[in-house]
Amino acid sequence: MAKGAKFLHKDINVYSILGDGELAEGQIWEATMFAAHYQLDNLCIIVDLNGLQIDGTIDEVNSAMPLADKFRAFKWHVIELADGNDMAQIEAAFAEEVTGAPVAIIAETVKGKGVSFMENQVGWHGKAPNDEQFEQAMAELAAAGEEL
Repeated sequence: MAKGAKFLHKDINVYSILGDGELAEGQIWEATMFAAHYQLDNLCIIVDLNGLQIDGTIDEVNSAMPLADKFRAFKWHVIELADGNDMAQIEAAFAEEVTGAPVAIIAETVKGKGVSFMENQVGWHGKAPNDEQFEQAMAELAAAGEEL
């Protein structure tokens, strides 16, 4: 999409969210090389770096670390967020103006942030809460929102 927008001289930005476990896939790195080769500065990916994937931690399964170094080696502009759950850091990353290279925002996050029984738990990767868990999660998130 980003290449097509450039070809058609359209002022369109393309955004993609990738999980850190997903970065073990070859097509991700093929697309990364492609985007850098064509200097797709209208492309921004956000990497959700929570350290967990469906089968366990990325260190146990298949780590793509060090991510920032890899993206820089592929000639991407890299923005690292120490707290990807912090909206101020996310807003600042999106405010950066970059030309001539695609952007990778690597956001260290906490999976299930704000829900006590979900935080950093790999088992919640593709599982829905039951009714009781849902009510507890919503109450915890509402309380966190009130504190903001």
